[in-house]
Amino acid sequence: MENKAHALMAGIFTIALLVAAVLIAMWFNRDRTERVPYEIATTLSVPGLNPQAAVRYRGLDVGRVDNVLFDPTQPGRILIRMSIAKDTPITHSTFATLNYQGVTGLAYVQLDDDGKDPRLLPSSKNHVARIELRPSLLDTLQIRGLAILKQTEQLAAQLNTLLAAKNQQAIVQAFADVSSAADSVQKLANSLQPTADRLPAIVTEADGTLTSLHRLSDHAAALTSDLDAVTQRINAPDGLLTGLGGAVDKVGSAANMIEYQAVPLISEARTSMRTLNRTLDTFNRRPQSILFGAARPQPGPGEPGFVAPAK
Repeated sequence: MENKAHALMAGIFTIALLVAAVLIAMWFNRDRTERVPYEIATTLSVPGLNPQAAVRYRGLDVGRVDNVLFDPTQPGRILIRMSIAKDTPITHSTFATLNYQGVTGLAYVQLDDDGKDPRLLPSSKNHVARIELRPSLLDTLQIRGLAILKQTEQLAAQLNTLLAAKNQQAIVQAFADVSSAADSVQKLANSLQPTADRLPAIVTEADGTLTSLHRLSDHAAALTSDLDAVTQRINAPDGLLTGLGGAVDKVGSAANMIEYQAVPLISEARTSMRTLNRTLDTFNRRPQSILFGAARPQPGPGEPGFVAPAK
């Protein structure tokens, strides 16, 4: 009976010692970091994310996922509740994405910040702040993959339409036309080859022509210079135009002198000629007037000897 009592006491002592060791280990290994609650509300899929999953800020462990559940206030939305170290710089521009650990498929929350709003985002148990969850690389690939598949289907349908029997004949005819056009271009190139061979000689002749034109331009410039010199000499104060101007002035003065002196003489000559003509006329009609003088004129009305004509 005494042996049984000793065995029972030894068992109880062993169990108590094991419990104490476990409690001491838990006490030493307990997390003393002060954490702040945050949550994520999203309608995206969160495959592989489980409670106790890691929360990392740019690769550093800053917390754990506490719970993943559906939002009772909005169907289809998922709430991810997290506990994050108090000294983590969570700001209004901090966002979250889901990353995966190797090939295990287990997800963790990756926090990052684009720096648009550097104000710290306060959070507490009474007012839990929310962090935006953006599509991960797999989500982006899935969305882009669906779009690419849709475009591929459209492209396949268009190719089927393009490769129909009717269009195949048109394509073959188009290739034939292109081949014929290529042959025509080849023939044209062959016909132009002699002209292309003569191009160096033509270029040489063109260079000679340009050289001649330059020489002609130089001669024309020299002739222009000579003409300018002659013009300057003609227009000089002692030049030809000045001499001609003086001669013209002298001729004008002589003409004026002749006009002033000859015109009176011409008038007197005309008067004398008229008088001589009248004298000769009188002599022709009355030659005796040379001896007896000119006949007296007939008396007019009121003069002595006036006789009125008979009616």
